[in-house]
Amino acid sequence: MKQQVKLYKIKGNPLNPRIIKNDKFKKLVASIKEFPEMLKLRPIIVDENMMILGGNMRWKASKEAGLKEVWIDTADG
Repeated sequence: MKQQVKLYKIKGNPLNPRIIKNDKFKKLVASIKEFPEMLKLRPIIVDENMMILGGNMRWKASKEAGLKEVWIDTADG
């Protein structure tokens, strides 16, 4: 179910295999600042414990962009 939640409620996944750095990360932050509505179209996927399953870098970039809330979708099971 898609919903909007406070960023602090979401837990980053320490086993996340994907990391983007430097210029690519800055571009992601700028993109989120320019078009935050995209996060509703492509929400962060979390489990029932609010641990990120998909979208770790979007979560970090959203924090860097100064957002307080983001869209999530919870995976069942």
